[in-house]
Amino acid sequence: MNSDVTKFIKDAKNWRAEMVELRAIVSKLKLNEALKWRMPCYTFDGHNVVIFQPFKNCLALMFFKGTLLKDPKKILVDNGPNSQASRRMEFHSVEEIKKSASIIKSYLKEAIAVEESGQTVKFKKRPQSVPAELKAAFLKNSRLEAAFKSLTPGRQRAYILNIASAKQASTRDARIAKHTPKILAGKGLQDR
Repeated sequence: MNSDVTKFIKDAKNWRAEMVELRAIVSKLKLNEALKWRMPCYTFDGHNVVIFQPFKNCLALMFFKGTLLKDPKKILVDNGPNSQASRRMEFHSVEEIKKSASIIKSYLKEAIAVEESGQTVKFKKRPQSVPAELKAAFLKNSRLEAAFKSLTPGRQRAYILNIASAKQASTRDARIAKHTPKILAGKGLQDR
Protein backbone atom coordinates (compact mmCIF):
# COMPACT_ATOMS: atom_id res chain seq x y z
CA MET A 1 0.00 0.00 0.00
CA ASN A 2 1.20 3.46 -0.92
CA SER A 3 2.09 5.65 2.08
CA ASP A 4 0.87 8.82 0.30
CA VAL A 5 -2.54 7.23 -0.19
CA THR A 6 -2.58 6.09 3.44
CA LYS A 7 -1.88 9.67 4.54
CA PHE A 8 -4.52 11.05 2.13
CA ILE A 9 -7.19 8.77 3.59
CA LYS A 10 -6.08 9.37 7.19
CA ASP A 11 -6.26 13.16 6.66
CA ALA A 12 -9.58 13.10 4.77
CA LYS A 13 -12.36 15.12 6.37
CA ASN A 14 -15.12 13.30 4.48
CA TRP A 15 -15.65 9.71 3.33
CA ARG A 16 -12.67 8.35 5.31
CA ALA A 17 -14.34 5.10 6.39
CA GLU A 18 -15.80 4.63 2.91
CA MET A 19 -12.35 5.07 1.31
CA VAL A 20 -10.84 2.54 3.73
CA GLU A 21 -13.53 0.02 2.74
CA LEU A 22 -13.19 0.71 -0.98
CA ARG A 23 -9.39 0.55 -0.78
CA ALA A 24 -9.63 -2.88 0.85
CA ILE A 25 -11.61 -4.13 -2.15
CA VAL A 26 -9.40 -2.51 -4.80
CA SER A 27 -6.16 -3.63 -3.15
CA LYS A 28 -7.10 -7.31 -3.60
CA LEU A 29 -6.68 -6.95 -7.37
CA LYS A 30 -3.51 -6.63 -9.43
CA LEU A 31 -3.45 -2.84 -9.47
CA ASN A 32 -0.72 -0.42 -8.43
CA GLU A 33 -1.68 2.30 -5.99
CA ALA A 34 -0.47 5.91 -6.21
CA LEU A 35 -1.58 9.43 -5.39
CA LYS A 36 -2.36 11.22 -8.66
CA TRP A 37 -4.19 14.51 -9.05
CA ARG A 38 -4.10 14.55 -5.24
CA MET A 39 -6.38 11.46 -5.07
CA PRO A 40 -5.90 7.69 -4.71
CA CYS A 41 -5.42 6.30 -8.21
CA TYR A 42 -4.98 2.69 -9.33
CA THR A 43 -3.06 1.67 -12.42
CA PHE A 44 -2.41 -1.48 -14.39
CA ASP A 45 0.79 -1.80 -16.41
CA GLY A 46 1.29 1.97 -16.20
CA HIS A 47 -2.25 2.83 -17.36
CA ASN A 48 -4.82 4.55 -15.15
CA VAL A 49 -7.77 2.29 -14.36
CA VAL A 50 -9.71 3.90 -11.48
CA ILE A 51 -9.47 6.85 -9.11
CA PHE A 52 -11.29 7.77 -5.90
CA GLN A 53 -13.28 11.00 -6.15
CA PRO A 54 -14.52 12.29 -2.80
CA PHE A 55 -17.38 14.69 -3.64
CA LYS A 56 -19.63 16.53 -1.20
CA ASN A 57 -22.58 14.20 -1.72
CA CYS A 58 -20.81 10.91 -2.46
CA LEU A 59 -17.58 8.99 -2.82
CA ALA A 60 -17.05 7.99 -6.43
CA LEU A 61 -14.91 5.27 -7.97
CA MET A 62 -14.22 6.66 -11.43
CA PHE A 63 -13.26 4.31 -14.26
CA PHE A 64 -11.03 6.08 -16.78
CA LYS A 65 -12.37 3.93 -19.64
CA GLY A 66 -15.84 3.46 -18.20
CA THR A 67 -17.54 3.76 -21.59
CA LEU A 68 -15.84 0.50 -22.62
CA LEU A 69 -17.34 -1.42 -19.68
CA LYS A 70 -20.50 -3.45 -20.29
CA ASP A 71 -22.24 -2.11 -17.15
CA PRO A 72 -24.77 -4.98 -16.80
CA LYS A 73 -26.14 -3.51 -13.55
CA LYS A 74 -26.57 -0.06 -15.16
CA ILE A 75 -24.88 1.58 -12.19
CA LEU A 76 -22.19 3.64 -13.91
CA VAL A 77 -22.84 7.37 -13.90
CA ASP A 78 -21.80 9.71 -16.70
CA ASN A 79 -19.20 12.26 -15.57
CA GLY A 80 -20.88 15.10 -17.43
CA PRO A 81 -21.33 16.51 -20.93
CA ASN A 82 -17.61 17.09 -21.49
CA SER A 83 -16.47 13.59 -20.59
CA GLN A 84 -16.27 11.03 -23.37
CA ALA A 85 -14.49 8.12 -21.68
CA SER A 86 -14.97 8.02 -17.92
CA ARG A 87 -17.87 6.68 -15.89
CA ARG A 88 -18.17 6.29 -12.13
CA MET A 89 -19.83 4.34 -9.36
CA GLU A 90 -21.20 6.45 -6.51
CA PHE A 91 -21.32 5.42 -2.85
CA HIS A 92 -22.93 7.05 0.17
CA SER A 93 -21.99 4.71 3.03
CA VAL A 94 -19.68 1.93 4.15
CA GLU A 95 -22.65 -0.43 4.17
CA GLU A 96 -23.39 0.34 0.53
CA ILE A 97 -19.77 -0.44 -0.41
CA LYS A 98 -19.80 -3.70 1.59
CA LYS A 99 -23.08 -4.74 -0.02
CA SER A 100 -21.68 -3.98 -3.50
CA ALA A 101 -18.23 -5.56 -2.98
CA SER A 102 -18.69 -8.39 -5.48
CA ILE A 103 -20.13 -6.01 -8.09
CA ILE A 104 -17.25 -3.57 -7.56
CA LYS A 105 -14.74 -6.41 -8.00
CA SER A 106 -16.39 -7.61 -11.20
CA TYR A 107 -16.32 -4.10 -12.70
CA LEU A 108 -12.69 -3.68 -11.65
CA LYS A 109 -11.75 -7.03 -13.22
CA GLU A 110 -13.44 -5.98 -16.45
CA ALA A 111 -11.59 -2.63 -16.38
CA ILE A 112 -8.28 -4.50 -15.95
CA ALA A 113 -9.23 -6.79 -18.85
CA VAL A 114 -9.89 -3.70 -20.99
CA GLU A 115 -6.37 -2.47 -20.22
CA GLU A 116 -4.85 -5.89 -20.88
CA SER A 117 -6.57 -6.03 -24.26
CA GLY A 118 -5.23 -2.61 -25.27
CA GLN A 119 -8.68 -1.22 -26.06
CA THR A 120 -8.91 2.52 -26.44
CA VAL A 121 -11.80 4.94 -26.35
CA LYS A 122 -12.62 6.52 -29.70
CA PHE A 123 -13.03 10.19 -28.97
CA LYS A 124 -15.33 12.32 -31.08
CA LYS A 125 -13.67 15.42 -32.45
CA ARG A 126 -15.35 18.44 -30.95
CA PRO A 127 -14.67 21.85 -32.36
CA GLN A 128 -13.24 24.13 -29.73
CA SER A 129 -14.29 27.68 -30.22
CA VAL A 130 -11.87 30.03 -28.51
CA PRO A 131 -13.87 32.79 -26.79
CA ALA A 132 -13.52 36.23 -28.39
CA GLU A 133 -12.11 37.64 -25.15
CA LEU A 134 -9.32 35.06 -25.15
CA LYS A 135 -8.53 35.81 -28.81
CA ALA A 136 -8.31 39.50 -27.88
CA ALA A 137 -5.97 38.66 -24.99
CA PHE A 138 -3.76 36.73 -27.43
CA LEU A 139 -3.55 39.79 -29.70
CA LYS A 140 -2.41 41.91 -26.73
CA ASN A 141 0.02 39.31 -25.39
CA SER A 142 1.79 37.03 -27.90
CA ARG A 143 3.55 35.21 -25.02
CA LEU A 144 0.15 34.21 -23.66
CA GLU A 145 -0.90 32.79 -27.03
CA ALA A 146 2.37 30.86 -27.42
CA ALA A 147 2.09 29.49 -23.87
CA PHE A 148 -1.54 28.51 -24.43
CA LYS A 149 -0.73 26.70 -27.68
CA SER A 150 2.07 24.78 -25.93
CA LEU A 151 -0.41 23.33 -23.39
CA THR A 152 -1.81 19.86 -23.96
CA PRO A 153 -5.15 19.76 -25.80
CA GLY A 154 -6.90 18.73 -22.57
CA ARG A 155 -5.50 21.68 -20.64
CA GLN A 156 -6.43 24.06 -23.47
CA ARG A 157 -9.94 22.62 -23.46
CA ALA A 158 -10.29 23.06 -19.69
CA TYR A 159 -9.40 26.74 -19.94
CA ILE A 160 -11.70 27.28 -22.92
CA LEU A 161 -14.63 25.58 -21.15
CA ASN A 162 -14.00 27.55 -17.96
CA ILE A 163 -13.76 30.91 -19.72
CA ALA A 164 -16.61 30.29 -22.19
CA SER A 165 -19.00 29.16 -19.44
CA ALA A 166 -19.16 32.70 -18.02
CA LYS A 167 -22.29 34.52 -19.15
CA GLN A 168 -20.87 38.03 -19.06
CA ALA A 169 -17.90 39.35 -21.02
CA SER A 170 -16.56 41.03 -17.88
CA THR A 171 -16.49 37.66 -16.09
CA ARG A 172 -14.73 36.03 -19.06
CA ASP A 173 -12.14 38.86 -18.99
CA ALA A 174 -11.67 38.40 -15.23
CA ARG A 175 -11.13 34.65 -15.66
CA ILE A 176 -8.55 35.27 -18.40
CA ALA A 177 -6.68 37.69 -16.12
CA LYS A 178 -6.82 35.18 -13.28
CA HIS A 179 -5.59 32.28 -15.43
CA THR A 180 -2.86 34.15 -17.34
CA PRO A 181 -0.07 33.47 -14.79
CA LYS A 182 -0.85 29.73 -14.77
CA ILE A 183 -0.99 29.55 -18.56
CA LEU A 184 2.34 31.39 -18.83
CA ALA A 185 3.79 28.90 -16.33
CA GLY A 186 2.62 25.99 -18.51
CA LYS A 187 0.10 24.78 -15.94
CA GLY A 188 -3.40 23.46 -16.42
CA LEU A 189 -6.51 24.88 -14.80
CA GLN A 190 -6.43 22.35 -11.95
CA ASP A 191 -2.63 22.33 -11.49
CA ARG A 192 -1.08 23.98 -8.45
